[in-house]
Amino acid sequence: MKILIIEDEKLLADSIRTMLRSKGFEVDVCYDGESGADYALLGVYDLLILDVMMPGMNGYQVARQVRSRRCNTPILMLTARSGLEDRIEGLNAGADYYLTKPFDIRELMACINALLRRQGGQVDEMVYGNTALDLSTSTLICGENSVRLSTREFDVMRLLMQTREKNLSKEVILARVWGYDSNAVENHVEVYVGFLRKKLASIGSNLRIEAIRRQGYHLEVDEECSES
Repeated sequence: MKILIIEDEKLLADSIRTMLRSKGFEVDVCYDGESGADYALLGVYDLLILDVMMPGMNGYQVARQVRSRRCNTPILMLTARSGLEDRIEGLNAGADYYLTKPFDIRELMACINALLRRQGGQVDEMVYGNTALDLSTSTLICGENSVRLSTREFDVMRLLMQTREKNLSKEVILARVWGYDSNAVENHVEVYVGFLRKKLASIGSNLRIEAIRRQGYHLEVDEECSES
């Protein structure tokens, strides 16, 4: 499960990230609203934890922008403002829950788990076309055929399955799979896409990883293959 924290209080954001990682979540952090909105709109997160009071683009504005782009990722809004009108504004902006600072870490975890359950976040596989990606075993499955993926192959394939027909640039894939501090280069993405194409073909999948010049990669379902 992937969670994005958008919080300008660095100490608080980093503390929440450390706690969530200890619970087994994958966590990214943005310290301002503008970059937070950009990351949220990638569509790869299962939950957004969003602070209200941020300079520049505040949390209400981020939530409205995310919702206006038809991103339905659950939003847990954090704020020191506890007035009724503030809570109403947060919910109207698109938040699913409104948690007032300071909060107990147990309350935060209860909110996170409730939102993920509501979203159906406890899924064990992702399905697109005639192909499933088993999240517990890192296995691609098509009918009676299956193939195990390496850690990097799994991470790239999961990202592609999450975004489907939306293009993912090589830069985004590098950042999400290898990390922002990695020395990996775009050629690494090309190599692993090549590995995945071969494995998809080996199990008779009707999924194709398409490359669009200067825009990146996306998945397409081969309808002819589906009908055959």
